[in-house]
Amino acid sequence: MVIRKPVLLIDDTESSRLAIEILETNKIDFVEYHIRKFEESCCVDLATTRAPALFAPEGIFRNLEGIKEYIWVEKNSVNSKPNDSAYW
Repeated sequence: MVIRKPVLLIDDTESSRLAIEILETNKIDFVEYHIRKFEESCCVDLATTRAPALFAPEGIFRNLEGIKEYIWVEKNSVNSKPNDSAYW
């Protein structure tokens, strides 16, 4: 069974570094994606998206407070079996 990992959108700020540290400290597996990769793309503009932001099956969590909320949701989840939306 393959479970989709949350994607952490980061930039070069201290907040993004702290977001990475918070997730790693709480042993949350995630995929790191730098916002610069969108700038290098020909098709996508993220002018209104701010890093850090975490995109997970449970929702979108913005800023450090949102990421802390995600950790709380993840650790207090009573649903031990992922639903269909938890897969890529």
